[in-house]
Amino acid sequence: MPGYSAEAIRDLKDRVDGKIYVSGSATLVRALLADGLVDELHLFVYPLAHGVGQRLFADGGPEIKLALAGSEAYSNGVLHLTYTPAA
Repeated sequence: MPGYSAEAIRDLKDRVDGKIYVSGSATLVRALLADGLVDELHLFVYPLAHGVGQRLFADGGPEIKLALAGSEAYSNGVLHLTYTPAA
């Protein structure tokens, strides 16, 4: 990924007091997951199947074990799922 540096992200995480959020970049999220830099992953699941579009997890990518840390269901059928790295 051009311009991406796992070491720079590790350094930023060490310097920042608080959380760092990434929203809407599947490419960056995949890189962060592969490098073990994700503390929480928030996914919103909508009750709609398109059959097209970019997938969050590409075929042949590394296996990343996650544990469900929380969930919330909204009245419109949307689910908010929170995952953390599994031990």
